[in-house]
Amino acid sequence: MKRSVIGHLSLVICLILGCMAFTSCRRDIIYSQFRAMPCNQWHQDSVQTFDYTIADTSADYQMLVYVRHTEHYPYQNMWLFTGDSARQDTIEFYLADDRGQWLGNKRNGFIEMPVLYEENYHFSDTGTYHLTIQHGMRDSVLRGITDVGLEVVKNER
Repeated sequence: MKRSVIGHLSLVICLILGCMAFTSCRRDIIYSQFRAMPCNQWHQDSVQTFDYTIADTSADYQMLVYVRHTEHYPYQNMWLFTGDSARQDTIEFYLADDRGQWLGNKRNGFIEMPVLYEENYHFSDTGTYHLTIQHGMRDSVLRGITDVGLEVVKNER
């Protein structure tokens, strides 16, 4: 009898701790969208546009650009041109380390690489915002790219 009460109590404590850990790591994703690249090829003139709405200007936001690719992507790095109505940016990031090992999350033959675009960004106005993403590589067609995405996350205070 004593052993089953202790076992049940341990199970309840584990469930409570698990729920607390899950809710404390909760991310408030306000936008997440991916665009599939036809035939796993991203053409240089194929500009990806993401439209998202900001309703809370008191918060800071994190913006992540995602690139999903296969092992057929031929380079270690990637350049992106990003832009909105206020500015244009160029981003370089690495998809593989110096030994050629892919970085990012590997799943089912695909590799997903999140790139931090903005860490504590503050929007001054509510409304709809637009972000464009275009690859800035020398090849006019990048093979091995399956998806390009954007995620906007409200920072917890």
